[in-house]
Amino acid sequence: MGEVSTLRPREVVRQDVEAIAVIYRNLGAPVAEQMVTRALGELALTMAGIAEKVRSQELRDLARQLGRLTRLAGDLGLSSLATVAGDAKTCLERADSTAFSAVWARLMRVAERSLVIEAEPADQFR
Repeated sequence: MGEVSTLRPREVVRQDVEAIAVIYRNLGAPVAEQMVTRALGELALTMAGIAEKVRSQELRDLARQLGRLTRLAGDLGLSSLATVAGDAKTCLERADSTAFSAVWARLMRVAERSLVIEAEPADQFR
């Protein structure tokens, strides 16, 4: 028997920085920074709530929460996160548990990378 390799998928996240730039241009830096920070916090809390529901296998209301995550991510220009959250919602609505498990794992990776990348955007718009 041959060697066993461990695969470690690394997600490349897409981000539309123009979405954040528009917020900064329209509101000014101090207000925009507060708004973006609040939105990122809301996004993180939504993701944490969804993760808890998945861990406890509470699927009721999960599709609605995934829709909320999709909208929040889209508003912040987190294109990959919005797309994968939408894909997870579709799998859930189709009752495809195998696909949902795979997309869920990807959503967790994309969310982690998106939130780490997003932690530094404010300086580039000042």
